[in-house]
Amino acid sequence: MTVTDPIADMLTRIRNAIQVRHRYVLVPHSRIKEAIAQVLRDEGYISRFEVVREGKFPVLKIYLKYTEDKEPVLRGLKRVSKPGCRIYTKKADIPWVKYGLGTVILSTPKGVMSGREARRQGVGGEILCEVW
Repeated sequence: MTVTDPIADMLTRIRNAIQVRHRYVLVPHSRIKEAIAQVLRDEGYISRFEVVREGKFPVLKIYLKYTEDKEPVLRGLKRVSKPGCRIYTKKADIPWVKYGLGTVILSTPKGVMSGREARRQGVGGEILCEVW
């Protein structure tokens, strides 16, 4: 079965794994998904990730992060730019998520980065998703 939007598939897998309190989730590997996982780790939403190259295709193993009360650190994920309707932003118009409590993930000419990092570097780009 082919997936038309692999990033939305990744976010849905993470969302489903959090709902049932899994320790980790396996996602088919690609460089953009690895870059998104890197941003999630840097922003503190996941504990870590690794690329598992066993089997026919490599997979991304994302370890989810929970509080001491077993509540997920990652509360929500939302895909913004879709294959049918791409959403771009200028550096001055990078949106704030949940009044600054969340993070927007952008694909910029300097790579995939959080909205905070894009503002610091002064670049805009495609808004991939929002995380809170």
